[in-house]
Amino acid sequence: MRIAIASGKGGTGKTTVSVALARTAEGPVQLLDCDVEAPNAHLFLKPAEVVSETVSVSIPRIDANLCDGCGECSAFCAYNAIVMAGKRAMVFPELCHACGGCARVCPRHAIGEVDRPIGAVESGQAGRVDLVSGRLNVGVAMAPPLIRAVLGRADEEALTLVDGPPGTSCPMVTAVRGADYVVVVTEPTPFGLHDLTLAAETLLELGLPFGVVINRAGMGDERAAEFCEEAGIPVLLQIPHDRRIAEACSRGESIVDALPAYRPVFERLWERLVCAARGPQRPAFPQLRVHPGSADAG
Repeated sequence: MRIAIASGKGGTGKTTVSVALARTAEGPVQLLDCDVEAPNAHLFLKPAEVVSETVSVSIPRIDANLCDGCGECSAFCAYNAIVMAGKRAMVFPELCHACGGCARVCPRHAIGEVDRPIGAVESGQAGRVDLVSGRLNVGVAMAPPLIRAVLGRADEEALTLVDGPPGTSCPMVTAVRGADYVVVVTEPTPFGLHDLTLAAETLLELGLPFGVVINRAGMGDERAAEFCEEAGIPVLLQIPHDRRIAEACSRGESIVDALPAYRPVFERLWERLVCAARGPQRPAFPQLRVHPGSADAG
C-alpha cells in the first residue's frame, strides 16, 4: 500500500506529518522523500549508514564532423534545448528533457548521448523506517527524473509513504502517481486555502482519492475546513496550533517522539488511511470544480 503526502504550498507541515506517520506505523515502513529540491525527512529520522548513488539523465552530444546543419533536431525539440546558430547546432543541457527524440530524427546520425548527473538517491535505515531520499543538484531545473529514481526504489510489498514536493506542478504529479491514497496537508490561512483548491483540482484530474489534514488548526480562520465540508472532502485530522510542536520540529524531533500524547492521534490517522486506501479507488466528490479565486471569497 502506498500513501502519498502532498501540499499545495510549502511550509504546511507535510514532512512533519510524513515522519509522524512513519514513526507510528505498527511494523516496517518505507518513507520515500521525493521533495528532492529540499529533502529534510533525514533531519528527523537520522538514518544510519547512508548510501548515496548518483542519478544521471542522457543528453545529446553532436558530432560536428557528421552534422550538416539541417536543423531537424532543433525543429523537433519542444523545449529549445537545441538551437541553430547558422549551420551549427548548439545544445543547452539545462533545458533538455532527455527524451532522446533529437537523436531519432537526425538524418545524419550525428547525435549521440552522454550522461549528465542531476542528483543523488540516498538510502539508510532509521529503526523500522527505511528512508530513501532524493537530492537534486544545485542549478538543475527538472526534478521529475530524480523523483522517478526515488520511486523506483519503492518496495511494492511494503507499506510505503511518499513525502512529495509542494505545489501542483510536474514534480508533485510525478510523486503522487501510483498512490493508493493521497493526504493533502494544508493550513488555515488564505494562502493555504488558495493552494488547497489547486491541489484538489489536480488530484481530481488524476483520479486519485484523497483527504485533508489541517495543520496549526486554530491559528487562522475556518475557511479551509468549511471548504472541505462544502466540497465533500474528508478532513482526516486537525493538528492544533501548539507551540510545543514547533519547538520539537526546531530540535529535529518528530511530534510522536517529543510529545507522546500525539502518538494515538496518528495511530487513529493510520486507521483512517488504511480504510480509505482499501476503499473505492475514486474521489468521493467527482463533481467538484474549484477555482483559485474561491480563496478570496469572504
